[in-house]
Amino acid sequence: MAFQIKRPPTAFSLDPSEKSQKRILDQSHIDFIKKLPSLISGRTPCDPCHIRTGSPSYRKKRTGGGQRPDDCWTLPLTRAEHDAQHDMNEMAFWRGHGIEDPFAIALELYQVSGDLTAGKKIIRNSIRERRARR
Repeated sequence: MAFQIKRPPTAFSLDPSEKSQKRILDQSHIDFIKKLPSLISGRTPCDPCHIRTGSPSYRKKRTGGGQRPDDCWTLPLTRAEHDAQHDMNEMAFWRGHGIEDPFAIALELYQVSGDLTAGKKIIRNSIRERRARR
């Protein structure tokens, strides 16, 4: 007779949303992200890069291959940076570039979506802060 180990609940297991729940699409936000400079290098042009890893703090579920998260979890990266982000552990990628909380930056950009001046300022400040820490 096998016994079952009872695991404590996690933020994800307590989340009432279902996998079948449709993701939230926001094409105007994606278009806005494409107009911004890269969060890493400050270069253009950029791809909209969805953050796939999960975060209980932000109530964001992890999404696997073939899935994309809601469009609010998007950051601007050049094509090469975007490819590199997909080729390794995502949080290791962000930390390797001095970005400890990509979720906060994505939400900050979503709050100003459509305002290029404010979006560029967020990117510029993030790059400046990371350079100052070096």
